[in-house]
Amino acid sequence: MSERTRTIAANGSHEIVIRKSRFICSLARITSEEEGKAFIGQMRKQYWDASHNCSAWVIGPRGELQRSNDDGEPSGTAGQPMLSALNHRQLTDVVAVVTRYFGGTLLGAGGLVRAYGQAVTDAVNSAGIVERKPMTILLVESPHDLAGKLDFALRGSSFHVADITWAEKVGFELHLSEEEVDPFREWLAETTGGQLSAETIGVEFVEVPVDNVNS
Repeated sequence: MSERTRTIAANGSHEIVIRKSRFICSLARITSEEEGKAFIGQMRKQYWDASHNCSAWVIGPRGELQRSNDDGEPSGTAGQPMLSALNHRQLTDVVAVVTRYFGGTLLGAGGLVRAYGQAVTDAVNSAGIVERKPMTILLVESPHDLAGKLDFALRGSSFHVADITWAEKVGFELHLSEEEVDPFREWLAETTGGQLSAETIGVEFVEVPVDNVNS
């Protein structure tokens, strides 16, 4: 199973109406079962007068922890299609609660499956999706007599300089994607005639919006 790097961009809610029944999907980012249970409890308290508060969550770098609950709807018609909607987008660290206010018209098993799945899908579209990407943190330490030339060259390059510190040596800190690391090392060697090199000092994760939320 491949690692999942996508989650919702922000907490939020979205409502749809199907044959007079209201379906309100509330989404939240979570990192543990405890957070998931707390959010579900919060929604049940907020929508205490609803017909149902069904839920689903996915947690972990491989989506290894998954739960769903039909909350009184016919078995398999609510929680599972909600979970399937989250998995279809390969999302993780997210909980969805779909609150239903019954409108007086029975939807049937197939109608419920479609309604609960659509409620989550539309809410995810509304919230947006981000992808967590690892960025390698590199440090280039330069003598002061080379720092000006390097600073000028970096400003004209495509490489992002996150910070510059001035001490006994001038430190240039760069945050680069995995694909940029080797090209940067080659660029640095060429630009400085092999006088400077870059040291890897860590990795951080940044969240990049996914343009096509249907992907």
